Amino acid sequence: MRDDIKLNERAAILSEQLIEKLQTVSDHEIGLDIYNLGFIYEIDLDEKGHCRIVITLTGIGCDCVESIPSDIKTALLTIEEIQSVDVQIVWSPAWKMTRISHYGRIALGVNPN
Repeated sequence: MRDDIKLNERAAILSEQLIEKLQTVSDHEIGLDIYNLGFIYEIDLDEKGHCRIVITLTGIGCDCVESIPSDIKTALLTIEEIQSVDVQIVWSPAWKMTRISHYGRIALGVNPN
């Protein structure tokens, strides 16, 4: 899991599955998944299987404000330990291009350094 994503202990146990599922959710305007774009700030999984995920987007006017939360819920609910999902969109701290992963930079043709 990326160092810039805050995880609680239960979510950390599922980190590989979470990464795999989150990489299937893309920002269709940019053409890259939300994990490598750095949209995810926090993932919390409680003992009842409720997952709370805190994300941001490139900006308030982003066309994907409706689709990405829905896509996240659909993806994460395929993990057996997750029973429900709440997606919280925050605008602070604001997303910056520096949050894009090394892989994401290469995929987008941006200098990876």
